[in-house]
Amino acid sequence: MATKILRKIVKIDEEKCDGCGTCVPSCAEGAIQIIDGKAKLVSETYCDGLGACLGECPLDAITIEEREANVFDEEAALQHMKHEAHLKDELPCGCPSSTVTQFERQGTTATAPANEICQQSMLGHWPVQLTLVPPTAPFLQGADLVLTADCVPFAYANFHHDFIKDHALLVACPKLDDFQAHQSKLTDILRSSNIKSLTIVYMEVPCCAGLVHMAKQAIGASGKDIPLKEVMIGIRGDVIS
Repeated sequence: MATKILRKIVKIDEEKCDGCGTCVPSCAEGAIQIIDGKAKLVSETYCDGLGACLGECPLDAITIEEREANVFDEEAALQHMKHEAHLKDELPCGCPSSTVTQFERQGTTATAPANEICQQSMLGHWPVQLTLVPPTAPFLQGADLVLTADCVPFAYANFHHDFIKDHALLVACPKLDDFQAHQSKLTDILRSSNIKSLTIVYMEVPCCAGLVHMAKQAIGASGKDIPLKEVMIGIRGDVIS
């Protein structure tokens, strides 16, 4: 039976939390994860109670309280982080990296009807989900990269022409996906692929701003000086900024 003592430990107010995930990468022990759209303390033994995550929450949903809790286990936290890192290296669907495909798209002609141009896909590679893309995928090498939130292509009608054309594409959701795993993968991509520029396209809803935070943290961790552009799309499909 785990030993409980009176000590300081993280407390998360789920009423305030919008699941943006900005707190997750700040916890070096991996004690916080996004589960069912909310930040949660996955184990008391992983939390050292020092509060490195406090300043990261834009809604002040994280505080430190003093209560009876299981003793912080540094070795268990280390093994937990190693296990999480191992999971990140595996594609959850079992797809091997050999399924990565790069293909050419026929260019549009000046005489093509406008409706035909709009119907042409600009996508030049597969897969596109950040979880599934190996950091060394050929289509990432020297690319201008677009990282978009899942909902953007549904809201913004001309997404292919305005954002995919002549770019490599990655897709992620900062609220429903594993934020920490995504940030680690993006960092690896930026380190490995000589990315020329990074454009973040996200929705105006608050949780979606986590994608921008993810990108900034990944650029910093990569040690690269990569130009970053942010584009916010409204829920009615307009470009807000």
